Amino acid sequence: MKLSQVFFLLFALLLLLSPETLSAQCSMCRAVLESEEGQATAKGINDGIVYLMAMPYILVTVVGVVVYRMMYK
Repeated sequence: MKLSQVFFLLFALLLLLSPETLSAQCSMCRAVLESEEGQATAKGINDGIVYLMAMPYILVTVVGVVVYRMMYK
């Protein structure tokens, strides 16, 4: 396996595993949402932010794989 393929696999694995551990709220959003007792709204907003952040990376990865396969086919 080429070194570039290893880096690509490690990068893809990192992207797949990291969204659950990220805390993507800005400090002002966190301060307002932490005052709530149930923390359900804060968790929902954080999940939404991570979801919106992940979509461009997924699209760029898919386009990269398609271009890579077209170049080496």
